[in-house]
Amino acid sequence: MTGPRPLVVALTGGIASGKSTVARLFAERGVPVLDADEAARAVVVPGSEGLAAVAEAFGRAVLTPAGELDRAALRQRVFSDPEARRRLEAILHPRIERHLHEALAAAARSNPPYVLVVIPLLAEVGRYPWIDRVLVVDVPEEVQRQRLLARDRIDATLAEAMIAAQARRAERLALADDVIDNGGGCEALALRVAELDRLYRRLARG
Repeated sequence: MTGPRPLVVALTGGIASGKSTVARLFAERGVPVLDADEAARAVVVPGSEGLAAVAEAFGRAVLTPAGELDRAALRQRVFSDPEARRRLEAILHPRIERHLHEALAAAARSNPPYVLVVIPLLAEVGRYPWIDRVLVVDVPEEVQRQRLLARDRIDATLAEAMIAAQARRAERLALADDVIDNGGGCEALALRVAELDRLYRRLARG
């Protein structure tokens, strides 16, 4: 990226912690929001180098008959095999980082004061060099577990594996410049987002 760029705030948190809700509240305040999950889908579209690399590493069992990524099959594979998960991350994360950085350059052309980048696995992949500040959405693991079971309608064993596959709560909090406690209600969440929005606009002004 050339020229001045906006303040970049990374939003992260454990699975089912409420990151999407927080991101939506920032977006409603006019903040550009980039999403690593969207980038992850973009780098494995049919015909992409990323999808070819995943198929080479894990075989055609992780592809649908139409040649698209079978996310359910891949999820079952990597959450039961830590080494497989590390191989997948080595394939995807550099491509996701590059895609997000390109999206940031595009967003910067509209000259926003700051940009929010949602990166669920930030604690696992490390802080990208172009991130200025980290915001963690925090809930206890028991709350994550309850929300995950209700949201994805999966069994308890898979829910536990999905939580265990991510960084520990303490590891995420160690990265935080700011924290949102998402154990309260919607009104408290909206007030905290408004408070942080004011902070980030002030920091962006220098």
